[in-house]
Amino acid sequence: MTIRLTTLAHGGGCGCKVSPALLDEILSGLPAQFRDPAMLVGIETKDDAIVYRINDTTAIVATTDFFMPVVDDPFDFGAIAAANALSDIYAVGGRPLFALAIAGMPVGLLGPETIGAIMAGGVDMAAKAGIMIGGGHSIDAPEPIYGLAVVGIVHPDRIKRNCTARAQDVLVLGKALGVGVLSHALKQHGLSAQDYAELRATTTKLNAIGADFGAIEAVHAMTDVTGFGLIGHLREVCEGSNLGAQLRLADIPLLAAAVPYAQVGHNTGAGTRNRGAHEAHVSLPEGLPDWHRNLLYDPQTSGGLLVSVAPEAAGAVLEMFHAQGYAAAAIIGEMVAGPARVAVLG
Repeated sequence: MTIRLTTLAHGGGCGCKVSPALLDEILSGLPAQFRDPAMLVGIETKDDAIVYRINDTTAIVATTDFFMPVVDDPFDFGAIAAANALSDIYAVGGRPLFALAIAGMPVGLLGPETIGAIMAGGVDMAAKAGIMIGGGHSIDAPEPIYGLAVVGIVHPDRIKRNCTARAQDVLVLGKALGVGVLSHALKQHGLSAQDYAELRATTTKLNAIGADFGAIEAVHAMTDVTGFGLIGHLREVCEGSNLGAQLRLADIPLLAAAVPYAQVGHNTGAGTRNRGAHEAHVSLPEGLPDWHRNLLYDPQTSGGLLVSVAPEAAGAVLEMFHAQGYAAAAIIGEMVAGPARVAVLG
C-alpha cells in the first residue's frame, strides 16, 4: 500500500514555518553575537540568505531551507523542496555553487524506494540549477523532512536585499499566489490532475532570474514570497526600508486552481497565523471577502520573487520575467513614503 506523504506530517511546505510573532520573540532573546565586518548580510533585517565578503569582487551566499511534504509524490516533494531552498540564493542576486541535502525520514514507514525518490527529485532540481548536491545529513525522524543547505556566490556590489527599496519603486511579483490553499486541498481530499499540474508547475519553477536582476542597478530590493505570504514578506521590505507599500488588488495574480478552493473555505493554519501577525499593519478594501483576504496571507512554498525596481525599469523587469517563462508575473503596486504599512486598494 502506498502511503500519502502529506498524511505523515502535521504541516507541509513553507506552511511549517514558525509564526512571525513567535520567531520575533525567539530571536529577540538571543545574546549579542560577535560582529564580523566581512558579514555583509546577516539576520538584522530577516533577509533571505547570509552574504560574506571574500574580497572586492567575491562574496559567498549561504542559506538553508527544509520542510515537511507539501505533495504526496516523493519525487515532486524533493524537487519542490530543492527549488524552494535555491530561491534564497537567487533572491539576493546570487548564483548557486553547490548544495548539501538535509533529510529526516520515518524509515519504519517509508521504504528506501520512496526515500530515494525524494532525494532524486532534489538532485534533478539541483541539476536544473547547474549544481551538484555533494552530500548532506540524514536522520530517522517521525515526520518526513527534506531540504537543502545551499552555497552560492555574488559580487558584493550586486547584492539585493529586502531593506533597500526606495519610494516610488514599482513592485513586480514573479508568481501567482495560492500554493498554501492548493496544498491544503490536496491534503484534505486530493486535487484533480489539472489542478495538481498547476501546483507542480509553479512550485518547481526555479527563481533563477534573480541572478540576472542582481546585475541591474535599477533593481533596488528583492525578496522571495514564501511562508509568510505576500503581505508578510512585503512588510519585511517596508520595515527594513522605512517605507509603506500600496498594492492594487486586481493586479495581484492568483493561481486559477486555488480560487475555487479558497472560496469554499480552504485555508492553512500558517495563513491564519500570518494574518494575525500582520493585519494591524494592513488596510484592505471594505467588504473584501475572507477567501480573497486569506490568499494575500497564504504561505507560498517556492513562491515568486518580489522585486522593487525604479519606475523607468519596471517594464523591462516584467518583460524579463515573461521572456523566461514566468507567465503570471505582474506589476502589483509601488513603494511609498510613510509608515511601514501595506495598503491594498480595490
